Amino acid sequence: MNTKTFIIPFIVLTTMALISSCNSSHISTNLDKENFSDYFSASKVKIYKQEKDIKTHHNYIGVVEGQDCQVKPHHAVPDEINARTQARRQAFEQQGNAVIFTGCALLTSEQLVKLNNSSDAQQCHAIVICYAKAFAIELPAKK
Repeated sequence: MNTKTFIIPFIVLTTMALISSCNSSHISTNLDKENFSDYFSASKVKIYKQEKDIKTHHNYIGVVEGQDCQVKPHHAVPDEINARTQARRQAFEQQGNAVIFTGCALLTSEQLVKLNNSSDAQQCHAIVICYAKAFAIELPAKK
């Protein structure tokens, strides 16, 4: 047999297989404007020690909270910094730009067992929760 009779069908079949295997997949990433601004939103919320430290006109928005959960005993312990960052993001979502932290609490697995009806108790081995008061403060006008 002639090798030409095998090469031409092989090339045609290979080309058809390559063309049919291409599809128009949609690739999704978190690199969109909304996710990007949400990620850095906590940095736009200033932390004050107490209300008298806020030197400009300000309005109280409400209480915000953040938490960090240790899912399994062998995972990293819950981190207060993550909980505080989450509270700052929550303040930003409520149009706040300042917070005053009132406290953080670490709940161990033993304490969470006593709260057996809560979803946190069912999902977390330990959890740290931070509470803060959120404020909208007047920023000086930019020149």
